[in-house]
Amino acid sequence: MAKLQYLLYADGSQSLLVVLQALDAAGKDGVIRHLFAGMNPQGTSVVGFKQPSKVELAHDFLWRAHLPAPAKGEVVIYNRSHYEDVLVVRVHKLVPHGVWSKRYDLINDFERTLAQNGTRILKFYLHISPQEQLERFKQRLDDPSRNWKISDSDYSERELWPKYIEAYEDALARTSTKRAPWYVIPANHKWFRNLAISQIVADTMDEMGLKLPSPHVDLAAIRRKYHAAELAQQKDQKPAGRTKSGGG
Repeated sequence: MAKLQYLLYADGSQSLLVVLQALDAAGKDGVIRHLFAGMNPQGTSVVGFKQPSKVELAHDFLWRAHLPAPAKGEVVIYNRSHYEDVLVVRVHKLVPHGVWSKRYDLINDFERTLAQNGTRILKFYLHISPQEQLERFKQRLDDPSRNWKISDSDYSERELWPKYIEAYEDALARTSTKRAPWYVIPANHKWFRNLAISQIVADTMDEMGLKLPSPHVDLAAIRRKYHAAELAQQKDQKPAGRTKSGGG
C-alpha cells in the first residue's frame, strides 16, 4: 500500500475514498491505524463524522461529505460518513420517513459524481456480534487507558441493535454499486478484519493503473547542468596549494 500510495500521489490523476461504517466497538479506529501505518502522511487524511454542527445542519445533508472528499492524488478515510443520514437519522427518527428514504438515490448520485471525477470509492461495514461488542465494552472498563472511550450511548445504542441491522441492510442493498461497492467485513477477529480490508484496498489501488508521470524537463539538459555543477563543486573542494615561506 505504501508503494501504491506513492504512485497515486505522483500520478495525480485519481484519488481514493475509503468509507468505514460500523456499530460501536467494531474497530474503525484500529482499521485506520493499520491502513495508514505504512502510508506517507502527505497525501492522506482522516475525516470523522460526528453529530452535525449548526453550520452543517443549515446545508443539505451531503454538504459536509463533499467538502473533505479527496483531491486528485489523495487518500481519504471517512470515519463514519454521509451514511449516518440513513442510519442514525432513521433509527432515531430524526427526520420523517419521506425524507431519509429519498436519500439513497441522492447518495448514489453523489458517489457517481465523485467517481466521474476520478475517485475510487470503497465502503466497508465492519460487522461484529453482540457478544463481541459486550466483550470490548468490558475491555474498556478494565483498561484505564481505554476508559475515555466509554459513553452512556454505548448501551442505549446497543438496545437498538435490530433496528440498526435493518437500517444497514437497506443501505447496503440500495447503495452498493460497481463504482462504489460495499464490503461486509467480519470484524470479531481484528487480525482478519485488518487483513481483509488491506487486501481489498491494495488490490483496488493496483487496478487503478497508476504510473509515475513523465518528467516535465529535458533530462539531457538537466544532466549537463548536473555534471557542470558537480565539476564546479569538485574544484571548490580541492585543497589550496601550499606557498613557500621566506627564510631569514
